[in-house]
Amino acid sequence: MEFVDYYKVLGIGKTATPKEIKAAYRKLARKFHPDLNPNDKDAKKNFQQINEANEVLSDPEKRKKFDQHGKDWQHAEEYEKANQYNQQSQNPRGGRYSSTQSEGDFSDFFESMFGGGGRSSGRQAKYRGEDYTTEIHLNLMDAYITHKQTLTVNGKNIRITIPCGIENGQTIKIPGHGGQGLNGGPNGDLYISFSISNHPNIKRLGNDLFTIVDLDLYTAVLGGEITVETLSGKVKLKVKPETQNGTKVKLKGKGFSVYKKEGEFGDLQLTYNIKIPTNLTDRQKALFAELSKM
Repeated sequence: MEFVDYYKVLGIGKTATPKEIKAAYRKLARKFHPDLNPNDKDAKKNFQQINEANEVLSDPEKRKKFDQHGKDWQHAEEYEKANQYNQQSQNPRGGRYSSTQSEGDFSDFFESMFGGGGRSSGRQAKYRGEDYTTEIHLNLMDAYITHKQTLTVNGKNIRITIPCGIENGQTIKIPGHGGQGLNGGPNGDLYISFSISNHPNIKRLGNDLFTIVDLDLYTAVLGGEITVETLSGKVKLKVKPETQNGTKVKLKGKGFSVYKKEGEFGDLQLTYNIKIPTNLTDRQKALFAELSKM
């Protein structure tokens, strides 16, 4: 797969702090979110790269490997083993690594370990297995909670955990579950993209949720109490007297799950839609007429 510089993807420098990485990710995720760019294929691709970059750079261990090994960061452990093996084969007695070995020879050895076809110093070249891609479809409630699913890959069932807060269009990697390597080479990886269907009444933007709540005219004028459905259950709300149409109310902590952070949620914003009563009786119409003259 083509090398992607995650620092460039997020538009930050290599000395960026975790706070700066988080801020850059949030800004770009909102800009390229598939729900805000429904007909833009490039936006979906950018969004996937943004999530992948954040996944690596926000993890100290993964970021360290990326900084040290660049395009080969995912094979850092194999790289170190190959390096150690190469040194031992050059000097079996455990002395210092010989500086007479050319960089090209070691590069060939490394390439043979991870899918290249270079010289193998008399050994049969090892080839890395093919990467697989697949797509999983979820509804909003599926993405709201951490849960497990079973996939069949190469005739084998694998149990995966889908973390809460997964985004529409996001891609995660399952190492070693792609195509089988050849001649003892490492297996490829499995890349899973998630397609999350829209909810009929709730719109999601990042960790925040937005919905419209119908409010009858009498409760809007006089005030009262209503029950609202949220993803975490029913909530009772007090409505102030003389509430206007389009009034917005924010319920903190009643939004969507934060990715991979159990118990952390965004906010839920309600917008009141006042319903005008219909099929009024003559008496009700007379009362409204009387009110209009006061």
